Amino acid sequence: MQLFSALLPPPGVVRSIETALGTGRGPGFRWAPPVNWHITLGFFGEDDIPARAAWLRERVTGRPAVRLRLSGADTFPKVLWLGVESDGLAELANAAGAELDERPYRPHLTLARYPAGRHPEAREIAGALSGFSSPEWTAAEVVLMKSTAGVYAQVERFALDTGSGGARPGW
Repeated sequence: MQLFSALLPPPGVVRSIETALGTGRGPGFRWAPPVNWHITLGFFGEDDIPARAAWLRERVTGRPAVRLRLSGADTFPKVLWLGVESDGLAELANAAGAELDERPYRPHLTLARYPAGRHPEAREIAGALSGFSSPEWTAAEVVLMKSTAGVYAQVERFALDTGSGGARPGW
């Protein structure tokens, strides 16, 4: 079992991704099911659930909500993903565990994984999605998630501040 913190796209955003992908999901790709779509904030690996939940609760509860949208697509080695536009997301991600990773934080939503031999096809799909832009939304909570053999489950939710000092306008 692996633990991570995440933001979950609302149903309207999920529908916009499904519409953009259409039925052209190439064979040979392991497409993430929409129920698993998320933006990882911090990855904790094998961890104690109650201890990590308490740690996360203290660090994120009441922090300002963030406005975001998914925009464009690209690839990492063997991963096809959508990009994220947001003001304030990096700060929230650091509070939610991104600062624990040695690599720089690069927010994205994973669409599919693929074998190295499919990279040209993945680049073609990313190109076709380069103009994609989802509806904007306010992330009102951080979710502690667990992954067991590729099955994701929500463990606990932590509310963000959506009041007047919350989401930042004008990004």
